[in-house]
Amino acid sequence: MVTKRKIKKILIANRGEIAVRVIRACRDLGIKAVAVFSDPDRAALHVRRADEAYHLGPASPKESYLNVEKLLAAAKASGADAIHPGYGFLSENADFARRVTEAGLIFIGPDPEIIVKMGSKIGARQIAEAAGVPVVPGIKHALKDADEALEVAKKIGFPVLLKAAAGGGGKGMRSVREEKDLKSAFQMAQNEAISSFKDDAVYVEKLVEGPHHIEVQILGDKHGNVVHLFERECSVQRRHQKVIEESPSPFITPETRKGVCDMAVKLAKAVGYYNAGTIECLVDHQQNYYFLEMNTRLQVEHPITEMVTGIDLVKAQIRIAEGEPLGFKQEDIQQRGHAVECRVYAEDPFHNFMPAPGMVIDMQYPLGPGIRLDNGIYQGFQVPMDYDPILAKLVAYGENREEAIQRMQRALSEYRVSGPKTNLYFHRRALEIPDFVQGRYDTHFIDKHMKTILQVSHEDTQKALMAAALAKHLEENKTRPPATAGGVQDASQWRLTGRKTSLRG
Repeated sequence: MVTKRKIKKILIANRGEIAVRVIRACRDLGIKAVAVFSDPDRAALHVRRADEAYHLGPASPKESYLNVEKLLAAAKASGADAIHPGYGFLSENADFARRVTEAGLIFIGPDPEIIVKMGSKIGARQIAEAAGVPVVPGIKHALKDADEALEVAKKIGFPVLLKAAAGGGGKGMRSVREEKDLKSAFQMAQNEAISSFKDDAVYVEKLVEGPHHIEVQILGDKHGNVVHLFERECSVQRRHQKVIEESPSPFITPETRKGVCDMAVKLAKAVGYYNAGTIECLVDHQQNYYFLEMNTRLQVEHPITEMVTGIDLVKAQIRIAEGEPLGFKQEDIQQRGHAVECRVYAEDPFHNFMPAPGMVIDMQYPLGPGIRLDNGIYQGFQVPMDYDPILAKLVAYGENREEAIQRMQRALSEYRVSGPKTNLYFHRRALEIPDFVQGRYDTHFIDKHMKTILQVSHEDTQKALMAAALAKHLEENKTRPPATAGGVQDASQWRLTGRKTSLRG
């Protein structure tokens, strides 16, 4: 029997635009939202939007957003009865989920044991194969050393892909086309795996040439119900990081769509999954599909699924965590219209996409029909250099793909951020490439078209010069925002003394 427990206050163990997104869901449900912040995030938007906020410590994630003791102390001090991990940081950390439940709090995510099972790419492959789900040819154990990697690669056949077992976001991943490059690639993959995940386990699988990266959103409740919310096309990637996503996919056939979605539900049921999750797949040019991995959390690109299905995924997460059933069946969910998402980063596309933090001197938001902006910044905010430089998720919805793309182009033309460099120009150009417009692209899209995307027209140069002049003028006449937001609390005070000290100022 499932125990139901109403949530009254949620601490969000994250920052930036995702924390703001969760806060909005809390508002819609009448739930109080608690933010946490590090030193550089003292005046961040999520801090200003929350009902209350608690200081964690210095910029270093280890001393702030990854510090479990401080997060639990903040939850206790605030009186929160649940924690939402967002994505990134501790969102797929089974130990954190376990500590949250041991503290008597509700973890808004799956069971810690499920995170363990599906968090390892090797373990997830084993579960998928046992469930009869197709996987990319490869091994089901961690490689002992580079010699074993070479032996396995010869059996599978080059090209191959070396992958960190605990990996994600393209870290600890190396493609190898020739035998002579394998040993050095293995060492690099292993080193990156240790540095990123504190786990040097690496395995090898066949490299699927020119694939489409398709992922299926699933929702499961604690009553055994699991549904899919259709697929997202995530093939526009840079160094294995998704940049532009859309739903539905313009590539897969109705038969493939049914196949990957049914496969996702089958796998989720096989592990008793509940809450939001994503099954990631590779689909080749012959429409053969293979299970890739599972993300046991909310995804950056979840808004496009919300736009085409009308289901608020964060609200669904909260209700599931409370013990409520989904409230709808598979046949109730329909895929209507088309949605496109562009990830907006503070980075410089003309200098190898290097992060480009700085103060936001001026902003102009895109508005109008079919436009959604999940934003994490404001005019006067200092974008820190300590974290992922994502600023916002820009989403355009239309009755069909053509309208969605046209609306996105209109929104990008309206969107202005003066101060830090951004990839807005990159998005405008990428969406003009005929291969994208016609839906004829795969995971090599950016590599194939990079030179064309970064060609700057005379008109663009003039606009850039005008924007730079405006930014300089505003910088010289700016008024800095206050250092803190009202209602902020300093965790360093109550952790030592049991008191909450206001940082109003």
